[in-house]
Amino acid sequence: MNMIKSMTGFGRAQKVIGTKEITVEIKAVNHRYFEFSARVPRAYSYLEERLKSHVKTLVFRGKVEVSVSVAAIEGETTTEVRINHGLAKSYLQALQSLSEELQVRNDITISQLARFSDIFSVSRAEEDEEEIWEMVKQTADEAVERFLNMRSAEGEKMEQDLLNRLCSIESWVAQVEEQSPKTLAAYRSRLQTKMAELLGDNTVDEQRILSEAAIFADKIAVDEETVRLRSHIKQFRDILKSNEPVGRKLDFLVQEFNREANTIGSKAQDVEVAKIVVDIKSEIEKIREQIQNIE
Repeated sequence: MNMIKSMTGFGRAQKVIGTKEITVEIKAVNHRYFEFSARVPRAYSYLEERLKSHVKTLVFRGKVEVSVSVAAIEGETTTEVRINHGLAKSYLQALQSLSEELQVRNDITISQLARFSDIFSVSRAEEDEEEIWEMVKQTADEAVERFLNMRSAEGEKMEQDLLNRLCSIESWVAQVEEQSPKTLAAYRSRLQTKMAELLGDNTVDEQRILSEAAIFADKIAVDEETVRLRSHIKQFRDILKSNEPVGRKLDFLVQEFNREANTIGSKAQDVEVAKIVVDIKSEIEKIREQIQNIE
């Protein structure tokens, strides 16, 4: 049996691959559609779009945030320092000339010359983007797997809760179906009593009572609504077994649940049925809140 997935989850993975230590974190909360954002080091900004495309094949709904860090392991450098020798010589010659002109001791050292920052330029060593992507993808896959496992575990709990609530609704629907004939019988009895009081010793017109009872029965009949509600509940259970994202389908079905419950409530001419409808609608609302977090 396939389990539904929650849209809430978290996963983290850290791997040392080659000369890099890669860390990927992924988290998500419920959202009507798929929304993606990523935090990656500026030098690796090209990873963001690739991560989005990759994660989108595994996660279908939710507000997803991915965080990536790429660090060089100890002893490995990703930067290069270049020296502008011509500029350094120019500074040195200028300082020597100044020393001679002002007749002061020339005490220039390398450390003092290094204070002229424009002598040096620091740049990042070129890296193979495909190689970096493969490292990040490996780590991301591990993080996503943990993320999906967490979603599935949460989804399993949600599914059991939903199934229990469906059973409760079915039980109340059965009570409505049981109560409806009693409501009609009570109405017929009241009608007979009232007509007997009005007619006194005259004979009560049974045909008139039957006709009035038939009109009332048609007015309060909820057979179609209870049958449809049971059908929707069966569909709900079937959808829960799907291995595809089911949140939107369930959301539509819950609207149908509400439609049938409201119609039953509007037809209710019995206090007991009215109470039952309140319970059904309360349970439907709890189901609706639950499925807002289903992928």
